[in-house]
Amino acid sequence: MDHLFRRRKLWKTLLSFTLLFGTLLTIQKFRVTDTGARELLWKPKSKWWKERDREVKANTSSLWDGNVSALTRSPVLPSWNVEAANCSSVDARAVDLARRLEPRFQQFVLHRSCRYFPMLLNHPEKCSADVDVLLVVKSVIEQHERREAVRRTWGAERTVRGRRVRTLFLLGTPSPGKDARNLQKLLEYEDRIYGDILQWDFQDTFFNLTLKEVNFLRWFNIYCAHTPFVFKGDDDVFVSTDNLVELIDFRSDEGRARELFVGDTISKAIPIRNQHSKYYIPRELFDKPYPPYVGGGGFLMSSWIARQLFVVSEGLELFPIDDVFLGMCLQKLGRTPESHLGFRTFGIVKRKMSSSMNSEPCFFRNLIVVHKLSARDLLRMWSVVQDPKLTCAKNYSL
Repeated sequence: MDHLFRRRKLWKTLLSFTLLFGTLLTIQKFRVTDTGARELLWKPKSKWWKERDREVKANTSSLWDGNVSALTRSPVLPSWNVEAANCSSVDARAVDLARRLEPRFQQFVLHRSCRYFPMLLNHPEKCSADVDVLLVVKSVIEQHERREAVRRTWGAERTVRGRRVRTLFLLGTPSPGKDARNLQKLLEYEDRIYGDILQWDFQDTFFNLTLKEVNFLRWFNIYCAHTPFVFKGDDDVFVSTDNLVELIDFRSDEGRARELFVGDTISKAIPIRNQHSKYYIPRELFDKPYPPYVGGGGFLMSSWIARQLFVVSEGLELFPIDDVFLGMCLQKLGRTPESHLGFRTFGIVKRKMSSSMNSEPCFFRNLIVVHKLSARDLLRMWSVVQDPKLTCAKNYSL
């Protein structure tokens, strides 16, 4: 009897081990499958960069030879599959350069290989319908009043002169010490109401504006490549959407809309060497004149140009000033931004922000972009300019 009991106990033990082994084998199998799926979705960083570098070079091989006509298609990307900040290894050259720079530039140089970041808020559906013009507004998490003012004025989603206009705000995350947790919750609540915020998991700092630029270009290439036109601007500008669309119609009628990139162009600019300036750039970082670029307060570009900018941007090192970085991308494309008097990103009267002309409604009515206004001034000016009773002596010709 004892023998039978021991034998039964042994069988139970063997059966338990068999079940345990089978369970572990199944779990391991699923892990391998899951890992394989993740690798298909997003390859390891170092390998990804090597393969992506080859892809970019292949897509732009004629570009490096000076032939831009080869850039007719952008890489097709299925989704925003960045699960962690992808950074290539820091080379010895970057380390040596960082040693010779001030601390704020050291951080930029050592981390500028980190290009794409996970998304915290995304709205791929924004371009799912027939959208003709996408208004893209750079903002920071604390500027809720500015975003609200834009939504109530030029950023209101509507149809203008037969073209459907949609709006998105681009944001990073708040810096530590700014009550970041509560600010993030407020932003998420704001997005639940409006559904118009794209947010990436990098800190919103001045140098990171370039990250906002390249992450948006990639996002646009994935989700909105079929949208014909993109306006990019700050959250403290006045935009006449009617005049903006009129310019698009005019260029379309002329057959010059495909390669459109227009704004307040700055030419023959040189880096500022004054260390107290917001735009200071050390000689060690850049020692040549800047290429022509547009003021980042607001500019208009075609979808075709936006897609080409995405391709060439991947082959360029990031630069601390986002406006200049876009100028570098255009230079690589062999293109010069077009200047238009309707874009006033330094005020209606440049370098004289206190001039009474900068608050004259009749100028605002006949321009396209004016920088810069507070949220309260934007609401007031929009109301005045939209008033049919406003009578202006002269019209500014677009």
